[in-house]
Amino acid sequence: MIYPTRLCVLAALAGAPLALLAGLLLPGLWMAAPAWLLGLGLLMLIDALMAASPAGARIELQAPDYVAVAAPAEARLTMAFGRWGVRRSVQAALDAEPRLGLSAVRGVGDAQTGFRFPLRPERRGQAAFLQAIVRWQGPLGIVWRQARRKLGETVDIGADIRRIEDEAVRMFSRDALHGAKVQLDVGEGAEFHALSDFHSGMDRRTVDWKQSARHHSLLAKEFRTERNHQVVMALDCGRTMCEPIGGAPRIDRAIHGALILAYASLRSGDRAGLFAFDDRPRLSTGVVAGVGAFPLLARQAARIDYGSEEPNYALGLTSLSSSLKRRSLVVIFTEFADPTSAELMIESAARLVKRHLVLFVVMRDDELEALVTAPPETPEDVARAVVAASLLQQRDLVLARLRRLGAHIVETPAGRVGPEVLNVYLDLKRRDLL
Repeated sequence: MIYPTRLCVLAALAGAPLALLAGLLLPGLWMAAPAWLLGLGLLMLIDALMAASPAGARIELQAPDYVAVAAPAEARLTMAFGRWGVRRSVQAALDAEPRLGLSAVRGVGDAQTGFRFPLRPERRGQAAFLQAIVRWQGPLGIVWRQARRKLGETVDIGADIRRIEDEAVRMFSRDALHGAKVQLDVGEGAEFHALSDFHSGMDRRTVDWKQSARHHSLLAKEFRTERNHQVVMALDCGRTMCEPIGGAPRIDRAIHGALILAYASLRSGDRAGLFAFDDRPRLSTGVVAGVGAFPLLARQAARIDYGSEEPNYALGLTSLSSSLKRRSLVVIFTEFADPTSAELMIESAARLVKRHLVLFVVMRDDELEALVTAPPETPEDVARAVVAASLLQQRDLVLARLRRLGAHIVETPAGRVGPEVLNVYLDLKRRDLL
């Protein structure tokens, strides 16, 4: 694309009054105005031919493939031109989806070092860079030549991996300093490790009487903490979970807590996986092992979008159960808004509890509880308090039914999902329930 610069437009406008004045004073010079414009057009053609061609321009985008929400990042646009042609005053612009938080469309920099575009995404998900536009002037500075390239590169926007790792290590280590967590890899647990001489103070139930009779001395069994458990985080990403609580969507807080639990379980030798569903299954990573697999889970969690459909617990939890080949700890992050959806959830959970250890994680609604305890100053306040109390009562009944089924419940403020879930996970490991 070729179009005039500001200098060219000003030159054309400046020549018009001069040509008009010359035509009035000397009528024989009435051709001065067309000659001026024709000469300017000829200069534009020469300038365009001497400038670098867009066909020889190579434009490349250097952008991170993973960006943390609310964390500053940067995309860089580099370009290379062919051997022929002159270029000056190079400028670049970048077009991207709003989710990336591109604060400036026009980049900062030059053609040699590349143009930098600051990013600060405020919403989790997957976003794409759409196109890049680069323009440059010819040697005379009166025309722009422009190249446009479609990009299509996608970026995963998710939780801050480093922050989650540090938070999980801090909580995990703090718990490890107290008693049973430093645990004796050997000495506690359910997996047989070895036989040793029985000493005073040891539990008599660990005595192996057959081996003691064979060796004519008391021998006790040593156990070690069983590893390689499967921990699967099932995330409800339906309509209710996408509503804000405490300034952030419930699903974002659930993903943050799920990733903390995933990192802690991988660090302790267990296997972890993610599963997301709303009206149908949306994501299933399978179970992975090793701390090195945690970035993979974080990237997959960034692809869980905000849903607008009601969750289908029967389809989602049945699909999850069929994919698990051995007993696992299934941590379900969900929220229910009415008794009908809760009834379907209970029916699906009853089938899941028969084979797996199930942990439900729900967040307390501080706004709803505040309506119940607010002073009733007007009739509207009384009506709101009655409705809120009814909703909380229904919620308690659903949680009580889940407990009777054998499921474990974590009901926590939205800001403490990660620590509370991790504490329950460590407690289940200590009690050898996994």
